[in-house]
Amino acid sequence: MSALIHLGYLGMFLSALLAATILPLSSEIVLSALYSSGFNGLLLLAVASLGNVLGSVVNYVLGFKFGKDIATHKLKVSEAAFNRASHTFTQWGKWSLFLCWVPIIGDPITLVAGVLRSPLWFFIFAVTISKTVRYAALLYVLM
Repeated sequence: MSALIHLGYLGMFLSALLAATILPLSSEIVLSALYSSGFNGLLLLAVASLGNVLGSVVNYVLGFKFGKDIATHKLKVSEAAFNRASHTFTQWGKWSLFLCWVPIIGDPITLVAGVLRSPLWFFIFAVTISKTVRYAALLYVLM
């Protein structure tokens, strides 16, 4: 593979990782552009999913170590978004992690999962399935 192609996959990974954190970024645009440019769909799926899951793990660890304060004061998650995510997580429990792909509430849910000490093994399982299915659905639409 040429260096330019490697940079494309690296860009996809970083875009997906950062988009899964509380930062307001969209990795779907990068995925669409790279796929439309001829990048391998399965490799994009793997790289995007890995980056997005790792970004969610960052949220989980931040929530686990620093609690609600890191979200609302340091990361500037609005009180309303944090409360929505907390309500969803409290209402549905660990199963709400399957909504982590949903815009606006998804990233805060992964943070709340850490705050509320959701089991890490289930967190990784649910987030991996959810994020991968979302990217697979997007690639399917682009075909």
